[in-house]
Amino acid sequence: TNTAAAFGGIASAVVAWLYLGKPDLSMIINGILAGLVGITASCAWVSVAASAIIGIIAGVLVVFAVTFFDRLQIDDPVGATSVHLVCGVWGTLAVGLFAVGPGGYSWMVGLDGKPIGPHGLLMGGGFTTLWPQIIGILSVGGFTVLVSTIFWLVLKATLGIRVSQEEEVVGLD
Repeated sequence: TNTAAAFGGIASAVVAWLYLGKPDLSMIINGILAGLVGITASCAWVSVAASAIIGIIAGVLVVFAVTFFDRLQIDDPVGATSVHLVCGVWGTLAVGLFAVGPGGYSWMVGLDGKPIGPHGLLMGGGFTTLWPQIIGILSVGGFTVLVSTIFWLVLKATLGIRVSQEEEVVGLD
């Protein structure tokens, strides 16, 4: 887990420096968080080398995701959407790509002593583990959009979702 965080921080520092023209502390911190989010789903099933790769990709993704959401003028001053949504999706896919089960390590055995665990696409397992990850991403994403839309429409119709002009001018941060 810490390997992915470290490599995510380093990758985001390098990419931010090259892409934005300067090192950026908030991008480095988001890169560390991106590495942690990216490795969470697969931490028990991947090697240390795969953890580093997952962290690097998450660190790169977070830099471009933050700038993408900024261009869309989505108000996300700390990059939480980039870290948790984008790198969460990446981390979920990483299970289907890098998992080393069944029985890739000595701790991957069930109570009956038989090997357990997924086997990722890049580790010789084909799409067997990747497809459920993709279906999970689409299912959770679809459910979240549906329920959030209903919630926000009800909230807008009952309490409202805007502050007064005075509160907006004074500032909410």
